[in-house]
Amino acid sequence: MKELILNFIQKASTVIKSFGVYDGVLLFLLLVLNVFIFSLLRRNNATKISIVYFFYVLFLGFITIISDLSRTEFIIFYAVFVLCIILLFATEIKRAVWNVKNKTHQPKDVSNIVKSSAKLVTQCINEIIKALQNMSKNDIGAIIVLSNTKIPDNVVSSGVRLNANISSAVIESCFFPKTPLHDGAMIIQNDTILAAGCFLPLSQETDLPKELGTRHRAGIGITEMINVTSIIVSEETGIISIAQGGKLTRYADSEMLRKTLKDFYWQDLIGNK
Repeated sequence: MKELILNFIQKASTVIKSFGVYDGVLLFLLLVLNVFIFSLLRRNNATKISIVYFFYVLFLGFITIISDLSRTEFIIFYAVFVLCIILLFATEIKRAVWNVKNKTHQPKDVSNIVKSSAKLVTQCINEIIKALQNMSKNDIGAIIVLSNTKIPDNVVSSGVRLNANISSAVIESCFFPKTPLHDGAMIIQNDTILAAGCFLPLSQETDLPKELGTRHRAGIGITEMINVTSIIVSEETGIISIAQGGKLTRYADSEMLRKTLKDFYWQDLIGNK
């Protein structure tokens, strides 16, 4: 063990002495990549994977020095594990890249919704559920995106800004067949209908059931990119589905809708109502 440590120190000293510009650039890029990966793992509560990744990087660095691995061999071994991380967190990485690449529409101060009365919040929930159930009964297709964070400007600008109070009448009129806005998505931000007729990015997931069409792919796609919730009403069957984090839950009843909306409006505002 003593000889191994001495050998490591000697070779590490040799590596440091031969450190060049190319090595500096490579080290910097690796540091940036590692910061991004650890940040991604932390945001997704992947503590065990973070620990495994940390020790893998240390082990790979140790083996590289002891075994005199070339830069190419080091990059190959390192890339294998990074590729596994990318495959595990593909949706989260796509969401992070989307947020960096696109300017975002900042919502009004979220303190506004905190200051809203429980009565107003309950009214918003009831109006949304009423509209969804009416559209479901009449087989009227719809996508409603719930967001209390941020929406990319290109999504909002693709539709028509409304900045309207939430009511079942307004929601249903936007999705009524053959109206100009019925094919797009409605964006509800906090307690306001921000826009309607918006175009959403389609999910590229290949394992979705064949009976799910463009409306469902759009509803799922936006939740893969940013942290929002989509509620989709099928035009063919009237089935209501909820998309969150790239996952779709079908056959949402009034109880599931109410729970989803309570989570959206922060349950501490409305208590047990």
